Amino acid sequence: MNKPWAVVKHVSFEGPALVGTLLAEWGFRYTEYPMYRASELPAAHDIGGLVVMGGPMGALDDVTHPQLPRERNFIKKIVDAGLPMLGICLGAQLLAASFGSPIRRGPSPENGAGTVTVSDDGTRDPVFGAVGAEVPVVHWHGDTFDLPDGAVRLASSRLYENQAFAIGRRAYGLQFHVELTREQLPVMQAHMPPGTAPSGEHMDDVEAAGRNMIGSFLDLAES
Repeated sequence: MNKPWAVVKHVSFEGPALVGTLLAEWGFRYTEYPMYRASELPAAHDIGGLVVMGGPMGALDDVTHPQLPRERNFIKKIVDAGLPMLGICLGAQLLAASFGSPIRRGPSPENGAGTVTVSDDGTRDPVFGAVGAEVPVVHWHGDTFDLPDGAVRLASSRLYENQAFAIGRRAYGLQFHVELTREQLPVMQAHMPPGTAPSGEHMDDVEAAGRNMIGSFLDLAES
């Protein structure tokens, strides 16, 4: 029996969305850990993989969010153990921070419908290699980070060079969102800056890219 995956949440309205759908389609069980309720994290040896979702806080906002040091230590332990790990938005920043990278404000907030450009290394990557040169995404962030030592840059945008990266063989950080679908449009309209929520048509393109990218990640997780 496969061990259940852990899905770490930071706010109630940012759930696993398409990631949860695809975990179920691939036959992976998962348990959500709502850190905004002071949830306890599982032991690394009790899970099969880790997904860390987004949130409005910064990855180093330890004073106002005292669970963050535990999360960073947990992420480091999971990646060092060779388990599959996917960090989305804040989750990507936490992954970078857990390997010693500074987190800082970006040049300006990046919100709404957009794309990222896959790097040369990304075209050879098992997760990014089949998604095409330009990937439709949802941007919803204002922080950025340096690449951790040994990490590989997989995608960039005009404003943010480090939009996606990999550490080792099975740990990925995505600054952008491809786990969102049309179903999450009410959440985006309620919580994103006014006027920045994407159209339904863009969300259809994002979901298609997300199914490809997340599906490839889960294929890699099984290998």
